[in-house]
Amino acid sequence: MTVDSAARATPDGSDVDRDRQDPHAAYVALEREVALLLRRSRAISGRLGGQLHQDLDGAAYGLLVLLDDAGPLRASDVVARLGLDKSTVSRQVASLVDLGLVDRVADPDDGRAQVLSTSEEGHRRLSRLRDARRARWEADLADWETSDVATLAVLLGRLNRLGEAHEAEVTSQTE
Repeated sequence: MTVDSAARATPDGSDVDRDRQDPHAAYVALEREVALLLRRSRAISGRLGGQLHQDLDGAAYGLLVLLDDAGPLRASDVVARLGLDKSTVSRQVASLVDLGLVDRVADPDDGRAQVLSTSEEGHRRLSRLRDARRARWEADLADWETSDVATLAVLLGRLNRLGEAHEAEVTSQTE
Protein backbone atom coordinates (compact mmCIF):
# COMPACT_ATOMS: atom_id res chain seq x y z
CA MET A 1 0.00 0.00 0.00
CA THR A 2 1.39 3.40 -0.89
CA VAL A 3 0.65 6.76 0.68
CA ASP A 4 -1.38 7.71 -2.39
CA SER A 5 -3.63 4.65 -2.25
CA ALA A 6 -3.95 4.84 1.55
CA ALA A 7 -4.91 8.51 1.37
CA ARG A 8 -7.70 7.86 -1.16
CA ALA A 9 -9.24 5.30 1.20
CA THR A 10 -10.17 7.86 3.85
CA PRO A 11 -12.80 6.61 6.29
CA ASP A 12 -14.55 9.97 6.43
CA GLY A 13 -15.22 9.87 2.70
CA SER A 14 -13.25 13.01 1.87
CA ASP A 15 -12.19 13.35 -1.74
CA VAL A 16 -8.39 13.24 -1.72
CA ASP A 17 -8.10 14.06 -5.41
CA ARG A 18 -10.20 17.20 -4.87
CA ASP A 19 -8.10 18.08 -1.81
CA ARG A 20 -4.96 17.91 -3.97
CA GLN A 21 -6.45 20.36 -6.47
CA ASP A 22 -8.21 22.75 -4.11
CA PRO A 23 -5.81 24.49 -1.69
CA HIS A 24 -8.61 25.41 0.72
CA ALA A 25 -9.86 21.82 0.86
CA ALA A 26 -6.31 20.58 1.37
CA TYR A 27 -5.80 22.87 4.38
CA VAL A 28 -9.20 21.94 5.81
CA ALA A 29 -8.24 18.26 5.53
CA LEU A 30 -4.82 18.96 7.08
CA GLU A 31 -6.35 20.81 10.04
CA ARG A 32 -8.86 18.00 10.61
CA GLU A 33 -6.22 15.26 10.53
CA VAL A 34 -3.72 17.13 12.71
CA ALA A 35 -6.43 17.89 15.27
CA LEU A 36 -7.34 14.20 15.40
CA LEU A 37 -3.68 13.22 15.71
CA LEU A 38 -3.16 15.67 18.59
CA ARG A 39 -6.24 14.42 20.46
CA ARG A 40 -5.04 10.85 20.12
CA SER A 41 -1.51 11.84 21.08
CA ARG A 42 -2.66 13.44 24.35
CA ALA A 43 -4.64 10.33 25.25
CA ILE A 44 -1.74 8.03 24.37
CA SER A 45 0.73 10.14 26.38
CA GLY A 46 -1.48 9.77 29.42
CA ARG A 47 -1.62 6.00 29.01
CA LEU A 48 2.13 5.77 28.39
CA GLY A 49 2.86 7.82 31.48
CA GLY A 50 0.74 5.42 33.50
CA GLN A 51 2.63 2.48 32.04
CA LEU A 52 5.94 3.97 33.21
CA HIS A 53 4.60 4.61 36.69
CA GLN A 54 1.06 4.60 38.04
CA ASP A 55 1.48 8.15 39.38
CA LEU A 56 2.90 9.64 36.17
CA ASP A 57 0.66 11.81 33.98
CA GLY A 58 0.97 12.48 30.26
CA ALA A 59 2.55 15.91 30.64
CA ALA A 60 5.31 14.59 32.89
CA TYR A 61 5.82 11.73 30.42
CA GLY A 62 6.53 14.31 27.68
CA LEU A 63 9.08 16.03 29.90
CA LEU A 64 10.80 12.70 30.59
CA VAL A 65 10.97 11.94 26.87
CA LEU A 66 12.51 15.37 26.22
CA LEU A 67 15.20 14.82 28.85
CA ASP A 68 15.96 11.35 27.57
CA ASP A 69 16.27 12.60 23.97
CA ALA A 70 18.10 15.87 24.63
CA GLY A 71 20.29 14.86 27.55
CA PRO A 72 20.84 17.02 30.61
CA LEU A 73 19.03 20.36 30.46
CA ARG A 74 18.54 23.30 32.77
CA ALA A 75 14.98 23.74 33.96
CA SER A 76 14.79 27.02 32.03
CA ASP A 77 15.67 25.15 28.81
CA VAL A 78 12.89 22.65 29.49
CA VAL A 79 10.45 25.54 29.94
CA ALA A 80 11.55 27.03 26.61
CA ARG A 81 11.49 23.76 24.67
CA LEU A 82 8.10 22.63 25.92
CA GLY A 83 6.50 26.07 25.87
CA LEU A 84 5.17 25.64 29.40
CA ASP A 85 5.27 28.00 32.36
CA LYS A 86 7.87 27.57 35.10
CA SER A 87 5.41 26.43 37.76
CA THR A 88 4.08 23.62 35.55
CA VAL A 89 7.58 22.38 34.75
CA SER A 90 8.57 22.67 38.40
CA ARG A 91 5.64 20.46 39.48
CA GLN A 92 6.36 17.91 36.77
CA VAL A 93 10.07 17.81 37.62
CA ALA A 94 9.31 17.38 41.32
CA SER A 95 7.03 14.46 40.50
CA LEU A 96 9.61 12.84 38.23
CA VAL A 97 12.37 13.27 40.84
CA ASP A 98 10.13 11.84 43.59
CA LEU A 99 9.39 8.82 41.38
CA GLY A 100 13.11 8.26 40.76
CA LEU A 101 12.81 8.85 37.01
CA VAL A 102 14.79 12.12 36.84
CA ASP A 103 17.95 13.30 38.57
CA ARG A 104 18.34 16.95 39.58
CA VAL A 105 21.78 18.43 40.35
CA ALA A 106 23.19 21.92 40.74
CA ASP A 107 24.49 23.43 37.51
CA PRO A 108 28.31 23.47 37.76
CA ASP A 109 28.36 26.77 35.82
CA ASP A 110 25.70 28.45 37.95
CA GLY A 111 24.96 27.00 41.37
CA ARG A 112 21.59 28.77 41.47
CA ALA A 113 20.33 26.75 38.49
CA GLN A 114 19.57 23.05 38.31
CA VAL A 115 20.42 20.53 35.62
CA LEU A 116 17.89 17.79 34.96
CA SER A 117 18.58 14.41 33.41
CA THR A 118 16.86 11.08 33.06
CA SER A 119 17.89 8.72 35.86
CA GLU A 120 19.15 5.24 35.05
CA GLU A 121 15.78 3.86 36.15
CA GLY A 122 13.90 6.44 34.08
CA HIS A 123 15.98 5.65 31.01
CA ARG A 124 15.55 1.89 31.51
CA ARG A 125 11.76 2.15 31.84
CA LEU A 126 11.42 4.59 28.96
CA SER A 127 13.60 2.45 26.68
CA ARG A 128 11.47 -0.60 27.39
CA LEU A 129 8.29 1.35 26.66
CA ARG A 130 9.71 2.86 23.47
CA ASP A 131 10.74 -0.59 22.22
CA ALA A 132 7.16 -1.79 22.76
CA ARG A 133 5.75 1.28 20.98
CA ARG A 134 8.11 0.80 18.04
CA ALA A 135 7.02 -2.84 17.76
CA ARG A 136 3.40 -1.68 17.77
CA TRP A 137 4.10 0.83 14.96
CA GLU A 138 5.81 -1.91 12.97
CA ALA A 139 2.81 -4.20 13.42
CA ASP A 140 0.24 -1.48 12.68
CA LEU A 141 2.05 -0.32 9.55
CA ALA A 142 3.20 -3.74 8.36
CA ASP A 143 1.33 -3.36 5.07
CA TRP A 144 2.86 0.05 4.34
CA GLU A 145 5.88 0.37 2.12
CA THR A 146 9.01 1.30 4.08
CA SER A 147 9.41 4.32 1.80
CA ASP A 148 5.92 5.52 2.83
CA VAL A 149 6.81 5.23 6.53
CA ALA A 150 10.02 7.15 5.85
CA THR A 151 8.11 9.81 3.88
CA LEU A 152 5.62 10.20 6.72
CA ALA A 153 8.49 10.62 9.20
CA VAL A 154 10.13 13.26 7.00
CA LEU A 155 6.88 15.19 6.54
CA LEU A 156 6.07 15.07 10.25
CA GLY A 157 9.61 16.29 10.96
CA ARG A 158 9.09 19.23 8.62
CA LEU A 159 5.79 20.04 10.29
CA ASN A 160 7.38 19.85 13.75
CA ARG A 161 10.26 22.15 12.74
CA LEU A 162 7.73 24.63 11.39
CA GLY A 163 5.91 24.50 14.73
CA GLU A 164 9.16 25.03 16.62
CA ALA A 165 10.00 28.05 14.47
CA HIS A 166 6.52 29.48 15.02
CA GLU A 167 6.78 28.96 18.81
CA ALA A 168 10.18 30.68 18.86
CA GLU A 169 8.72 33.63 16.95
CA VAL A 170 5.75 33.93 19.32
CA THR A 171 8.02 33.63 22.37
CA SER A 172 10.35 36.37 21.11
CA GLN A 173 7.37 38.67 20.51
CA THR A 174 6.04 38.22 24.05
CA GLU A 175 9.36 38.81 25.82
